[in-house]
Amino acid sequence: MKNIKAGLVWLSLICFSHVSLAQASEEAAVKRAITDFFDGMRKADTNLIRSTVTAQCILQTTIQGKDGNMLVRTDALTDFMATIAKPHPDVYDERIEFESIKIDGSLASVWTPYHFYVGTKFSHCGVNSFQLVKQAGTWKIQYIIDTRRRTGCNPQ
Repeated sequence: MKNIKAGLVWLSLICFSHVSLAQASEEAAVKRAITDFFDGMRKADTNLIRSTVTAQCILQTTIQGKDGNMLVRTDALTDFMATIAKPHPDVYDERIEFESIKIDGSLASVWTPYHFYVGTKFSHCGVNSFQLVKQAGTWKIQYIIDTRRRTGCNPQ
């Protein structure tokens, strides 16, 4: 009986470690999609960015209107890509931290506080909320919404 219990404990540990390794692997793949997105932005490489997003990717930001009310602005992916592709002397550098990653099957939700720089000049900070989907074995960004502010930031 003692051997059966020990065997069950070992079997449980093996199964748990396999699940943990699989989860860590999925989290790394999700992080890679987001990291590649921002690497593409820094390099002005729209092909790299395009490889990280779905064809229907939605980009939104929350902004405060002149009346003080919060608004949600939607930017077309094509407009974002045109901005990135347009020659600019300074690097667009969004420095993120992975605070939270949640995965269920083919859906991932990621929360990343950030500081944004144009070249070496601090611009603003906020938080990104990403929704990713796994398509044909690859994690792709389906939706990004962010906050943007110039106050309450601790530039890095």
